[in-house]
Amino acid sequence: MPPRRRRVRKRRLAALLLVLFVTAALSFTFGLVRAVASEIPTLDPSAQHSEVDSVVYASNGRSVLAVLRGDESRVLVGTDDIAPIMRQAIVSVEDQRFFEHNGVDVRGIARALWQDVRQKGIVEGGSTITQQFVKNAYIRNERTFARKIREAALAWQLEQRWSKDRILTAYLNTIYFGHGAYGIQQAARAYFKKSARDLTLPEAALLAGIPSDPSLYDPAANPRDARLRRHHVLELMFEQGKITRRQLMRASKAPLPSADDIRLPGTRGPAPYFVNYVKDQLVEHYGAGRVFGGGLHVTTTIDLGLQLKARAAIEHVLRNPDGPAAALVAIDPHTGAVKAMFGGRNFRRSQFNLAAQAKRQPGSAFKPIVLASAMNEGISPITELESKPVSIDAGDRIWKVTNYDHTYLGRVSVSRAIVSSDNSVFAQLTDLVGPKEIVKTAHSLGIRSQLQPYFSIGLGSAAVSPLELARAYATVANDGRRVDGSELGNVPRVVESVDHVRSNRVDENAPIPNQVLDEGHAELITSLLQNVVREGTGRRAAIPGLQVAGKTGTTDNYGDAWFVGYTPDLVVAVWVGYPDALRPMLTEFGGEPVAGGTLPALIWKAFVQKIDRSDTHSFDSPPYQGSASTWVVERDGQWQQDNGYCRGARLIAYFSGEGPDEKADCKPNEVDVPRVVGMTAEGAKERLAQQPLATNVVYAPAKPGRLPGIVLSQYPRSGGLSANDDVTIWVSKARYGALPNFVGSSLRDVEHEAARLHVRLRARAAPGRTGTVVHQSPDPGVAIAPGLRVRLVVGDGSRT
Repeated sequence: MPPRRRRVRKRRLAALLLVLFVTAALSFTFGLVRAVASEIPTLDPSAQHSEVDSVVYASNGRSVLAVLRGDESRVLVGTDDIAPIMRQAIVSVEDQRFFEHNGVDVRGIARALWQDVRQKGIVEGGSTITQQFVKNAYIRNERTFARKIREAALAWQLEQRWSKDRILTAYLNTIYFGHGAYGIQQAARAYFKKSARDLTLPEAALLAGIPSDPSLYDPAANPRDARLRRHHVLELMFEQGKITRRQLMRASKAPLPSADDIRLPGTRGPAPYFVNYVKDQLVEHYGAGRVFGGGLHVTTTIDLGLQLKARAAIEHVLRNPDGPAAALVAIDPHTGAVKAMFGGRNFRRSQFNLAAQAKRQPGSAFKPIVLASAMNEGISPITELESKPVSIDAGDRIWKVTNYDHTYLGRVSVSRAIVSSDNSVFAQLTDLVGPKEIVKTAHSLGIRSQLQPYFSIGLGSAAVSPLELARAYATVANDGRRVDGSELGNVPRVVESVDHVRSNRVDENAPIPNQVLDEGHAELITSLLQNVVREGTGRRAAIPGLQVAGKTGTTDNYGDAWFVGYTPDLVVAVWVGYPDALRPMLTEFGGEPVAGGTLPALIWKAFVQKIDRSDTHSFDSPPYQGSASTWVVERDGQWQQDNGYCRGARLIAYFSGEGPDEKADCKPNEVDVPRVVGMTAEGAKERLAQQPLATNVVYAPAKPGRLPGIVLSQYPRSGGLSANDDVTIWVSKARYGALPNFVGSSLRDVEHEAARLHVRLRARAAPGRTGTVVHQSPDPGVAIAPGLRVRLVVGDGSRT
């Protein structure tokens, strides 16, 4: 067959395939559009009448804790019932181009991707308000790429059929604002006790900032973050021309709503604080549309018998209604199940959950986490450190630490120091381990709060909630295994299962253990914490005939007091303090200050001793772990073995096979090498001689326009040398000489000298003596080179 005919056939085949492909694509697109369009009516919040109540049960699967109806999640309002400033605020922060795009903002997606690339992480979302509304209202819950495509198609179709005002109103009627408030009307009622139509600028800006992260921007739990978020919304509104600078400043100064005032009308069942926490987890995982009126039957972990015992124990010990309050969390360490959660005295008065939302400094109750970090680094608790006032170099400042009672034990083991709660020893242990490692350990044990790696974290300065601290201790009590949920993941396990009535699907949130701490290390920590209760600061928590491990915690000003303890089968965290402010409790314990070993330990004991002990287990004995002591020193940010010449070396006991392998390169009679770069040669020599160190000078050409005689580099740059060793410094030297002082000379003389030096002049006139240089740049004395440009100011005979 001739080549020409073969080419014609190939072209015809290609054309046919193209036609078939286009036809298939058009058919698929048409079908998708038709299918998507048919789902639009189901998105309208007012049209969703086929709701099935969701029910939350206690762990027995029978006792009803709450019924979650669709009309409980939100109260629908029309566009005219929402303050215009509220609509403007939400558009400013969530979707600035809402009134310009057609449901999917390509430009916004590109901008978000660019920001993510620049920040090397997800820092900005690209979803429009329309897409977010579709996601919130979409009844299907599969997490697939197909769902993303369908949501985008729905958003585009919705924009063709609904007005922008209708979409925005529907969005505001469905989003979650925290504290059980779904939709703008419920949010306005919960936070400000008013209708959505009456919201002011500062109120609207606060609410608009919450939906992106209701927990982080909760004004009750995190007022600082909420205030910063509100200011961010206001700045966006100002930049977009919606408010004036004066309005921005006035709104930024407006007070936040009080934590006690943030609540929805109505009450809950026998464990209201726990139910609210469960709802937050469910909404985060399934979305508000599925949780409220979505037909879920949720079996939780709570034991109502233990819940009643928790309240009874707190009311038995804290009898003064005007005195301090308490929070209590009980967790089964083997399953991770939260069995009791007491979050406050009166849910009707305040829905702020002291057990899960309140974050306070744990003080010495954080020390077991520091000890676990040290063990992760191979440090044995038989290590002895000096109990005394210490000053630790924290980089930007000196951290001075004393024991709160100013009594010291001298040379003491870490094992003994945790029993006596010695701050001095644990400050030194923090220095050995490093704050970043402590943060890493805390997160691995189950604490989810953002913790700053400051040195004071070793003494419990980082704020955490009782729920978080209970979960961290539960990980230790469970031989170093943190328990997550198979469905809900790395969060406190409050849900056993979720039965989807509509689809007959059951999501089991089974316990999944994760080994995050060596089993032997965890058992050894438990053994040491038993000593705290037997003979240390936790003696008031001791229960005859029952193995108890635990740790007290007290902040410096007695504003927070903790006892976190556990038996082989239950971990219980108790916090005592004033919820509305950090008020010192100086006389509330029979005229004495409230420490962790007083009221918190008594509440813990009153609760635990009422629990049935017929099936109690015993703690496992820790395995033998040999150790060897090694002299170590910190060099270049890491610990190394002392080579026999190091100053400031410490004797640390490491578990067998652990400890640093590298030997330090310390010098005999070592002195520190100071940094002298940037100093004059004479100044550098003088500084080095003070150590004492000798100086070896090497000259290097000075850059034109720079002063000669300056130290450009040195070797070694830092570290140590033996006394009187040489430090080599490179000093700048003018190769072509230095620039003369031209000021006061005539322009003619200067031009003659410039020609000789091969520098270029640029002059301008200014008041002054005629033909005389009154200013020059660069200054006299700098190094010159052929072609260097010198700027002159020459007098023109006029007066200033």
